[in-house]
Amino acid sequence: MSHPLSRIRRPRLRRTSDAAGLTGHAGHVYSDLADGLPDEDLTEDLTDSLELYVMGSKPRCEESEYLELMEDAIERMARGE
Repeated sequence: MSHPLSRIRRPRLRRTSDAAGLTGHAGHVYSDLADGLPDEDLTEDLTDSLELYVMGSKPRCEESEYLELMEDAIERMARGE
């Protein structure tokens, strides 16, 4: 018999640049960020993800790392690095 919670848990899908609809350099940056933040629900537009983020919803050190990674990824996409 399966575990009772297995029926309510959704399977995790691995995000890739193709899943986000991004191609080229932006897709690589998005993929790197998704690998670095596997538990986060990222939108295709990372600025939307930042706007939807609720400050204080993570421990302080995790929150600062999350925000730093997001801002760095947005800057890398803008610069085309």
